[in-house]
Amino acid sequence: MSIQLESSWKAVLEPEFNKPYMHELKKFLQIEKKQHTVFPPGHLIFNAFNHTPFDQVKVVILGQDPYHNVGQAHGLSFSVPRGVGIPPSLRNMYQELSTDIPGFQIPAHGDLTAWANRGVLLLNATLTVRAHTAGSHQGKGWEAFTDKAIAELSARRSGIVFLLWGRYAKDKAALIDYRKHHILTAAHPSPFSAHNGFFGCKHFSKANAFLVEQGLEPIDWQV
Repeated sequence: MSIQLESSWKAVLEPEFNKPYMHELKKFLQIEKKQHTVFPPGHLIFNAFNHTPFDQVKVVILGQDPYHNVGQAHGLSFSVPRGVGIPPSLRNMYQELSTDIPGFQIPAHGDLTAWANRGVLLLNATLTVRAHTAGSHQGKGWEAFTDKAIAELSARRSGIVFLLWGRYAKDKAALIDYRKHHILTAAHPSPFSAHNGFFGCKHFSKANAFLVEQGLEPIDWQV
């Protein structure tokens, strides 16, 4: 595991790398990479942190696992590199944006790096996955690391909008001080659940309204 972590996040999370769970996780990944292909590539594991410094986080969108097919995962939740097909959940996010944000044009690509650069932390709870095996790296230690990141944002910052979609993400609300932050929950944008409360949630405009109330620039959601 190559650790290339943006400096402000490193200052917050560096103690985690010396904890027993992280040593065990590193051993697991070393063995896993000898036997299987692991996504994303090592230099992209911490991509979400590297694009969105700690003090610049305005919105958090929490996913569960990286995409597990070739070329999809690049360290940002729900995002895929240009040239890769847009996954169904992201297509539904774009559909919601097109009805929620006036003038939003549905892109022909699924690269959300622009969001990350504008203050949207696109964080998966688990930061790696075995190729073609969804959920294969859950319960190995990543959740402790990403939970710590969420908890530190909650404790040290204020006024962040957390978009928690689906039961798994909603459970992370326990890590967030609702008195200091704004939490929006809805169904997951997956085709299996998007019609059960994701479509029409208007989370993107609601997030922007909350940011504006604080005197902050809203997120430009166009990519």
